[in-house]
Amino acid sequence: MLQKFDERNRDLIVNINGQLIHRDKAGISPFDSAVQGGDAVWEGLRLYNGRIFKLHEHLNRLERSARALSFAEIPPQEKIIAQIKRTLAANKMREGVHIRLTLTRGVKITSGMDPRLNQSGPTLIVLAEHKAPVYAKNGLVLITTKIRRPPPEVLDAQIHHANLLNSILAKIEANNTGADDALMLDTRGFVAETNATHIFIVRNSDKSRASGDLATSRVVACPEGITRGTVMEICAAEKIRCVETELSVADVYGANEVFCTGTMGELAAVTKIDNRQIGEGKVGAMTKHLSDLYAQRTASEGVRVA
Repeated sequence: MLQKFDERNRDLIVNINGQLIHRDKAGISPFDSAVQGGDAVWEGLRLYNGRIFKLHEHLNRLERSARALSFAEIPPQEKIIAQIKRTLAANKMREGVHIRLTLTRGVKITSGMDPRLNQSGPTLIVLAEHKAPVYAKNGLVLITTKIRRPPPEVLDAQIHHANLLNSILAKIEANNTGADDALMLDTRGFVAETNATHIFIVRNSDKSRASGDLATSRVVACPEGITRGTVMEICAAEKIRCVETELSVADVYGANEVFCTGTMGELAAVTKIDNRQIGEGKVGAMTKHLSDLYAQRTASEGVRVA
């Protein structure tokens, strides 16, 4: 699975600290904290018919992450939303758009790790691209990577930080085996998430209809996903049992269905892990049912920005 260049993005206008500029001329300082040490937080947003789904939930997580990293200054949400609107307007965007929102600690007065060197406020980057959900709808193939997710005492996964080397190393391993993505475990051997998404399994199901119960990993070595949370909201509304628990690899292998969740890819079925077929080896009834219910929400909810 490799994303392809979309010609509609050739002349994108990006927003860096309020400056709207062509993608080919955009840049940030070599003294910026994102360049110096990956010292930044980020969110992925999706635009549906002029609305951003779960916008305030994403911005709340961005703010929590920045506070956890002791950013001296965090732009208010209304300022961030205003810059998102300006960026979308400049690109004439309304539908099928993914927005990468990055907030760095800002520019340092000299190269170095110490946050006290940041004395000019944060850098806000709004990157909006024409981008449909990135995962194939006929099912993903995963491998279990040897790269582990760190425990909270090493690096708290609830900080949605931009230092993604752990995930990138896992993705490289998946690429080398021809898999779409990598299933990542924590240091105790329990399932955390993939290199890019959260994992749900479906158990005790009837393959002919949407039935059974769901389980997903605890948010110990993975962040609290916004799409993950939405699926759990849907399950509660539909009276579908869904639990957070410690999942072993054997639990995943033996599931009737497996799917992953994330803003960039929405809900995507997993049909094979470590050369083991999952369930019937195709998109299951429960995954399809929840995908349809998720699509109903994104079509009708969200904050109007375009």
